[in-house]
Amino acid sequence: MTESAELLPVSVITGFLGSGKTTLLNRLLQHPDMANTAVVINEFGEIGIDHALVESADDDVILMSSGCLCCSIRGDLVDTMRDLYVRRAKNEIPDFDRMVIETTGLADPAPILHTLMSDPYLMSRYRLDGVVATVDAVNGGGTLDRQFESVKQAAVADRIVLTKVDAAEADTVNDLSRRLRDLNPAAPLHTAAHGEIEPSLLFNAGLYDPETKTQDVQRWLREEAYADDDVHSHHDHGHDHDGHGHQHDVNRHDDSITAFCMYIDDPLPWSDVATWLELMTTYRGDDLLRVKGLLNVAESDKPVVVHGVQHMFHPPVQLPEWPSEDRRSRLVFITRDLDRSVVESMLTALTARGESLKYAD
Repeated sequence: MTESAELLPVSVITGFLGSGKTTLLNRLLQHPDMANTAVVINEFGEIGIDHALVESADDDVILMSSGCLCCSIRGDLVDTMRDLYVRRAKNEIPDFDRMVIETTGLADPAPILHTLMSDPYLMSRYRLDGVVATVDAVNGGGTLDRQFESVKQAAVADRIVLTKVDAAEADTVNDLSRRLRDLNPAAPLHTAAHGEIEPSLLFNAGLYDPETKTQDVQRWLREEAYADDDVHSHHDHGHDHDGHGHQHDVNRHDDSITAFCMYIDDPLPWSDVATWLELMTTYRGDDLLRVKGLLNVAESDKPVVVHGVQHMFHPPVQLPEWPSEDRRSRLVFITRDLDRSVVESMLTALTARGESLKYAD
């Protein structure tokens, strides 16, 4: 199955407790650009919807005056998404062309991504657009130090929103921004005061580009963000963090995160690639936070897209053509305590032509 305009895009909004996610979502729910959007949240009480903005409510589905739908997760996320899709098809609820899922503050977003990448019913009707992570500009640095889940939320995000910037010192905002860019070089970093932000900055982050009506792998991978070797080597314990001469701190959970892009010159037999990915997910899946890639496989003259989150990989997607003259395979990795050298050596060991396999930065 390939991503297409017929599949409804799903964005996941995550962020640690106190990161301003509630304020951000409230503002988004009021924005006219959010019309025709279904927002799935954990509990209505958590989001604190202003009843003046509610047009009608029926069976846990609230219709906002802005036009977007809002509903709570009723037990299982799959059941909720299935129910919304069926009711939409039966015209029991207003039509929607986008879904936003809000996680709890303590949640690891990976299980939601796994669900979207593996459930057959959802995969035939929805497509993952991207992950948005909120980080508190005032207290975010301390949260990243103490809570690894907050680091993971930011590391796997496609977009990062720095909230409460109106209440933070400029130096604090700058230091935290540098830290987040080191942690996740490819994620655009936006700021929001009082939750105000244009929805267009947060959505349409997936492989499918709604403007061109095509699959835009270059925009999706943003491999140019990893071009600076100093960036994706930030996990080195001797690195000068944030330009302040900061050496390794055992409380900094992001010291264990590595972000890099790997290029491979030679076409790869698909059997070798499949075995490689299977071995990595089996033995190091917990540390394989996110993988995106465009592969040159020996059996085809067309590129193949792969996308994985920890133990789960989306079924590979074959593109109709290469996005440029560059035919090299390129893979973006965000890992925990898993160095690039280990990833490369595993592939080299599996490839019959391992001695001639060429890698490039």
